[in-house]
Amino acid sequence: MSTLSKEKTQQIFATHGGSANNTGSPEGQIALFTARIEDLSEHLKNNPKDHSSKRTLLHLVGKRKQLLNYLHHKNLDRYKKILEALGLRK
Repeated sequence: MSTLSKEKTQQIFATHGGSANNTGSPEGQIALFTARIEDLSEHLKNNPKDHSSKRTLLHLVGKRKQLLNYLHHKNLDRYKKILEALGLRK
C-alpha cells in the first residue's frame, strides 16, 4: 500500500479543483478521496486482514459522502458534474 504522490495529488486538484493550489474545493477533495478509496480497495483485496486499512477506508467513504451531501445542497450542477466525472453512482 502506498500513499498518493505529491504529483498525483496536484494532478487530481488541477483536474477537478480548477488549479493545483485549489485544495479546498469540494470537487478536488472528493476526487482525492475517491483516488485514495480506490487504492485502499486494491490493497484490501490482497490483504483482507488489514483492519487498520479497512477502518481508514470506511472513514474516507464517510468523509466523501459528507462532501457529496454538502455539494448536493449547495450546487446541484457541480454535484452532478463531479459524479459523472468520477463515475460515482448516487
